[in-house]
Amino acid sequence: MSHPEQTVLETLRAACAKGPISYADYIQHALYSEACGYYTKQRERVGRHPNRDFYTAESLGSVFAQLVTTAAEDLLPDGVAAQSTFIEIAAEPGAELLSHLSSHPFANSRVIRQGDAIDAEGPVVIFANEWLDALPFHRLIFKDGAWRERGVDFNEKGELIDVLLSGLSDPVAQIVARLPESIEDGYELDLPLAAEAALHELCQQDWTGLIVLFDYGKTWTSLCIDCPSGTARTYHQHTQDNDLLALPGEKDITCDVCWDRLSEALQQTKFTSITLESQESFIVQRAQRAAEAIVSQNAGNFSQDRQTLMELIHPAHMGQRFQVLWGLRKA
Repeated sequence: MSHPEQTVLETLRAACAKGPISYADYIQHALYSEACGYYTKQRERVGRHPNRDFYTAESLGSVFAQLVTTAAEDLLPDGVAAQSTFIEIAAEPGAELLSHLSSHPFANSRVIRQGDAIDAEGPVVIFANEWLDALPFHRLIFKDGAWRERGVDFNEKGELIDVLLSGLSDPVAQIVARLPESIEDGYELDLPLAAEAALHELCQQDWTGLIVLFDYGKTWTSLCIDCPSGTARTYHQHTQDNDLLALPGEKDITCDVCWDRLSEALQQTKFTSITLESQESFIVQRAQRAAEAIVSQNAGNFSQDRQTLMELIHPAHMGQRFQVLWGLRKA
């Protein structure tokens, strides 16, 4: 049986048989190829163990779960949580948010795995922690007065290489008017267009209630001014690097989402109270009941839960690195 990495490489060779492919297509294969992609293989990816690749707020267990469920219950009108289905998108197997709690305030719950079809209806709370940043993205570079799309191909030695495509792929061509007309030569831009499309598709469905998205991202202005080398990166065994072509299928590949476009998707589908704030602000302001209970427990003694809360909200840890986009939609 082939090694998983070899299987991904075989898939990529077939994809590149007629020429180079976009980075979005490359990432789709590397992350989601059946049974051998990074997110489709049966393996543990998230947690503090050295053999895993990264950890998230959800890795912090019951404390994060208490904060999220309290915020959801309090953001909804009185009594609505008890009538709603809690839907978690992109949960890791065995690490679902509600699995950390003995009880919750919702009528029932569902989990949708990363890469699976997403559907929702009726009154719901939709929660996702680092869902959108795990979707494929396009890579551009400004050269000789024009935006060019970067792609992936194989060289004569059979090695994956970064190339320039002869033209823009269709998804990029459709949004080319957004791009700055002029910028410094060599400026790189990573475009998370699949994240925009996924959220737009979800918001077109017939459901009401609350959406809460935890992720890392930047404004469009920041992406076009502050990130000359783009935001794409990989994670493998808790090490971050920028070599997206190494170990395909073995490393997480990600980039920052664009909050402006995601907020617009909510605005266009009749959401209200749309708010983008730091994780610190969200927890302190929206999950106040749960945060106060954690702080006050075992007063005067060491508390692991208090320590975890501080990690979630401290600016030097997760408090400012992650943001939360949320909004409400009534019937």
